[in-house]
Amino acid sequence: MTVLVPILGDQLSLSISALDGADPAATIVLLMEAADETTYVRHHQAKLAYILSAMRHHADALRAAGWRVDHVRLDDHGNSGSFTGEIARAVQRHSPTRIVVTEAGEWRVAAMLDQWQTLFGLPVDIRPDTRFLASHADFAEWAERQPGRLVMEGFYREMRVRYGLLMAGAKPVGDRWNFDKENRKPAQADLLMPRPLAFAPDAITREVIDLVAARFSGNPGSLDGFDWAVTAADAQAQAAYFFAHALPQFGAYEDAMLTGERHLWHSILSPYINSGLLDPLDLCRRAEAEYRAGRAPLNSVEGYVRQILGWREYMRGIYWREGPNYVARNFLGHTRNLPGWYWTGVTDLFCLRESIGQTLATAHAHHIQRLMVTGSFALLIGADPAQVHRWYLEVYLDAYEWVELPNTLGMSQFGDGGLLGTKPYVSSAAYIDRMSDYCGHCRYDPKQRLGPDACPFNALYWDFHARHEDKLRSNPRLRGPYRTWDRFAPEHQVLIRAQAAAFLASLDDGGPDGY
Repeated sequence: MTVLVPILGDQLSLSISALDGADPAATIVLLMEAADETTYVRHHQAKLAYILSAMRHHADALRAAGWRVDHVRLDDHGNSGSFTGEIARAVQRHSPTRIVVTEAGEWRVAAMLDQWQTLFGLPVDIRPDTRFLASHADFAEWAERQPGRLVMEGFYREMRVRYGLLMAGAKPVGDRWNFDKENRKPAQADLLMPRPLAFAPDAITREVIDLVAARFSGNPGSLDGFDWAVTAADAQAQAAYFFAHALPQFGAYEDAMLTGERHLWHSILSPYINSGLLDPLDLCRRAEAEYRAGRAPLNSVEGYVRQILGWREYMRGIYWREGPNYVARNFLGHTRNLPGWYWTGVTDLFCLRESIGQTLATAHAHHIQRLMVTGSFALLIGADPAQVHRWYLEVYLDAYEWVELPNTLGMSQFGDGGLLGTKPYVSSAAYIDRMSDYCGHCRYDPKQRLGPDACPFNALYWDFHARHEDKLRSNPRLRGPYRTWDRFAPEHQVLIRAQAAAFLASLDDGGPDGY
């Protein structure tokens, strides 16, 4: 009576639900490095190296924990290249009586799992992914109780109460649920700024890096300086370092951007959470412990907990609630290709050169670089939201569709028309100038709207509102921008829109593959 337990590449946890109650003597744990999963988009080379190396290290961890592991490597002879093909081969090798698997993280893979029982004539037990803190039923029940929009803040508060995080009885600690207003300070260069731990590649990782370099050299990004953690132990070390050295200042400066500072006080733990090396609830409780012990201020701890307990869980709920066709939504009708320099970083717009350059070098950028630089620019130029989604899915180490798609198409590109965001997240150059030092390194002037030295963000910002007036003017949160636009003289409006049109015409048509 053998049970086959497939473990997917984002399920690298020894406590994954598929192993609950399993008998190691009667269980075969199957890890599959499938070519289809490496090629359905052009993943950043470092992302591929991270996932493959983490899977190989996890196979060793499973063996050390007493499990029998069947690990199919990407370069193994006979590898079918797909999850379903590898299940078929494993069924032939092991003759299991049933298959037990934790539910997939995205619609594309879930459709594969749903076919296995019919294809192989075996019972298939698809179990909930208990690493998440709100089940599909939990989120659906909350959503049904909402009188209108599904506002994340309300969901977040209920999750705080459910898990007792940062609570003082029935009230939030500090008598406030949200300290976001305290978390918007620009940063200054600081020689004492913490630097995340770096992990030199071991033999397994070096072998993977060579494999990726040989097979995926045409993919975006670089493998140079790869120093991500690829084991649970190293991910835990990174977490401990963050709590001890970066969390106290994280909150105040979580929206700040500085030239050459790729991490500031951010945790860079999201890849490890999303792949299973770290447990999200454990991280929330450890952050709370830092506050309770007086080692980190409430605004930092609340901001960190909100990212995990609030935004992360909320995005997953939206992804599954809205269905597989969510990716096709395009409320504003945008169709422009991203410029080809989104895949090279070669542009004279310094904020974009810095953010994209960092992304290509490390497969990482923090949330404001993603939302208010690369995302805002894509929205302002009218880029196709499905293409923008694909770019984000390709280039970021922590990007899995369940979390990346709603963040990109919904929050960043307003493709769902306001289901996620109460307004489009766009800005003129003023925001970037206020929250970063980027503008001081740029050839463009953030204070000018017109002329050859004017920052393109300025004309694009007003042109965006003008061309989408029919859909956006009635939005209560956009009354201010439209009042300002109405005060511009008609001839000045014409000049602004002409400036924007000239810039848009100058953009190269990069195309969906960035070439």
